[in-house]
Amino acid sequence: GHTTGPSLNNDRLYRFAYSAEVYVDQVKASLQKSAGYRISSGVDVNLLWRNPENDDDQLIKITIRDVQVENVNERPAAKNIFKGKSTEKIIRKEYLQALQRPIVLELVRGKVKTFYSYENEPSFTQNIKRGLASLFQLQLHSGASREVDISGNCNTTYHVRQDQVTKVKALETCEIEKQGYTSHNKILDVTTKATSATIYVLEDSFIKSIKAEENYVSLLNFRRKTGAKIVSKQRLELKSVEAGPGLIAAKQVASVVKTLDSSYVAMTLVAEPVKSECKKCPSLSEHWKSIREYLHPEKLSKAEAARSFLSFIQNIRKATKEEILQIIRSESKELLPQVVDAVTSAQTPESLEAILEFLNFKDASTSTLQERFLYACAFASHPSENLLNSLTATFKGDIANEEMRETLVIVMGALIRKLCEKEGCKLPAVVEAKRLILNRLEKAKKDDNVRMYLLALKNALLPEAIPLLLKYAESGEGPISNIAATALQRYDPSFLTKEVKETMNRIYHQNRQVHEKTVRTTAAAIILNSNPSYMEVKNILLSLGELSLEMNKYMLSMIQDILHFEMPSSKTVRQVLKDMRVHNYDRFAKMGSSSAYSGYVTRGPDVSSTYSLDILYSGSGILRRSNMNIHVFDRNAELHASQVVIEAQGLESIIAATPDEGEENLDSFAGMSAILFDVQLRPVTFFQGYGDLMSKMFSATGDPISVVKGLILLTDHSQEIQLQSGPRASTEFLGGLAIDISGGMEFSLWYRESKTNVKNRIATFIAGNTEVDSFFIKTGMETTLEAETALDFISTVQFSQYPFLVCMQMDRVESPFRRYVTKYESLPSGRRYTAKRGKVELLAGNEFPLHQENSNMCRKVFGTKSDSSSNWF
Repeated sequence: GHTTGPSLNNDRLYRFAYSAEVYVDQVKASLQKSAGYRISSGVDVNLLWRNPENDDDQLIKITIRDVQVENVNERPAAKNIFKGKSTEKIIRKEYLQALQRPIVLELVRGKVKTFYSYENEPSFTQNIKRGLASLFQLQLHSGASREVDISGNCNTTYHVRQDQVTKVKALETCEIEKQGYTSHNKILDVTTKATSATIYVLEDSFIKSIKAEENYVSLLNFRRKTGAKIVSKQRLELKSVEAGPGLIAAKQVASVVKTLDSSYVAMTLVAEPVKSECKKCPSLSEHWKSIREYLHPEKLSKAEAARSFLSFIQNIRKATKEEILQIIRSESKELLPQVVDAVTSAQTPESLEAILEFLNFKDASTSTLQERFLYACAFASHPSENLLNSLTATFKGDIANEEMRETLVIVMGALIRKLCEKEGCKLPAVVEAKRLILNRLEKAKKDDNVRMYLLALKNALLPEAIPLLLKYAESGEGPISNIAATALQRYDPSFLTKEVKETMNRIYHQNRQVHEKTVRTTAAAIILNSNPSYMEVKNILLSLGELSLEMNKYMLSMIQDILHFEMPSSKTVRQVLKDMRVHNYDRFAKMGSSSAYSGYVTRGPDVSSTYSLDILYSGSGILRRSNMNIHVFDRNAELHASQVVIEAQGLESIIAATPDEGEENLDSFAGMSAILFDVQLRPVTFFQGYGDLMSKMFSATGDPISVVKGLILLTDHSQEIQLQSGPRASTEFLGGLAIDISGGMEFSLWYRESKTNVKNRIATFIAGNTEVDSFFIKTGMETTLEAETALDFISTVQFSQYPFLVCMQMDRVESPFRRYVTKYESLPSGRRYTAKRGKVELLAGNEFPLHQENSNMCRKVFGTKSDSSSNWF
């Protein structure tokens, strides 16, 4: 009768040659030089039983024999890890015996209805058999369906042309137990693609040959040249058909299987997870001893620090709570902060329990470690609900150090945002943390508390917080309205409703009350960045000329930057300028020293980064705000990599100058606020109040104050892959950053000069490992990228005359960039083949041009200074 699946003849033995190959390499490489291996064998197939009621229900037996393991590419004898080893020695005797025990399949209309094998077999050999069995599943008419095989339950499509059938499996649709996680931000993440196709050639209604190929590709989003691919190929070819054993007579499948061997058990065709044990792996404390020297504070701007940090995290992820605590409890004061960074970044339940047991927030003396823990939580690559729960509980308890209380709630804000972006806004922990922050802000009486909850909202970016932020932006005191306004500036423009824009227009144009320059300029920036209307732009341009000199100069500079950098609102601005040109020469006169400027740090095929630098002065030449930003973006995502804002106010009395209008009563203050990788950190105060300022000025060494120092895990991608030929593969990419940002401000009354200095020291290390683990052999490829760089930003102001002279310098030092690729094949005995290639480049240093006006000023500043200027005050 006609069948809709392949059909075997009675009393025949079909002898096939089978091979399964695995290749691991760089994405664009040809497979001739890849790492990998091949398993080949004979495969015998015969029909055991056909259902008397239904021709298309067949029971077949499949036996693997003559197994060989060999290189996938020719290797000279010295580099062949299999040389002189028999298959039994490579695979181990008991595994080889298991592999050669036959399996039985019930095929109904070409699909595997039941897979029979032996229960207590090693998962590894069982999966190789499942990979072979899955090849025998096919349908003889075109169409799509869900199908279960070794890869899970997948969408599968068949195309049939005469004696050729093509089967395409959509691997991204497969339902199978998956392990792994991925980075929070798309730019820092890894993109993976997977394909699978099998071509069948039929003859005499059964299989003549099968060729299957499966490809997995992983690419680093921010550098797509860095990536890896795994190619898995299977081949089955009919060699001969001989006389074979006869059929077993029976009504039911079950009795046939029992007759054959009562130990057979029906089991799933979906692969079972395999755990490979590490025989010679060092313990956590042994590993720590080998790397701890690289994590001393003074070495934190070296790539070796970032590399050690990543390898430490990988080992902490396999460790128990006790092993982790043992290291934390015995480590010295100077290394503990780095240990805390790594333990917190590991993000396992064990590492979180260990660190929470160790840290005591009731003790103010360990606040450095508490802060490192909290910031590592804020930068968590895949934070859990449990982490937010623990922080909320800590916040409700006693906290000795007020700054830690503030940091804690700011970090809770960052975690709320990350969990919400991963569809977790409805999780009980998130709902509770949101409610806590919003309720306490509404009830807060003290300015310090209001500020702390506003900073938390500046990280959380909740749509429901916008009305509260508007209230504080418009009616709060200076510093408070400033935080609320800069928080609104961080929202995506799509959230900024008509109400937001109306409020920002009122603040900028001071319709209801007088606002500080810092808040007004932020309001203007929000308007101009969120698709402004013709009238909004026109009103801002009309206000120029009515403003104080420095604010006027700043706003002009902002408008010019929008035009020069072709920002989204530039079209509207051009239109308005064209219509206003006539009666407006005096309005655009350029007196003053404030400025705003944007430019590219790098432009690449995958990601680009921009810097923007704006500086606002008071009329007397003292800095009010300097704001330096670096944004990284690709086609679909953006990352606010860093922002350093230095703010000062009420410093006129030092140089006996007159404060600007509306700023006569401001308290003396200078401080710094930073955003790092989309997380607002707790602001740092240089001095507060006149007395504090005077004592610091006369003891000032000009030493910069550290704003953030530590190790951050940025890229954190781990994926387990089930190959259809049986083995498990994994891809892991980790990217770490050792960072040291400091800032300072110094005055010289003698030279009537002030200097602000922001230093960024950064070392980064990216490690990728793609590996196929077949129990008796591991093969894979490691990729590493490392770089060290420093970015300095210095602004010098001489206020002995007006307009005063301002020189801004932004320099990047020469930076080494190293990358290596190592392919390997290794046996459990330790025999190993490796091929390593590397490239080391020096990226030239660079002084960023900023703008022409600035270059002219710098010549003047450095031309007018005498040699003794090194001695300040």
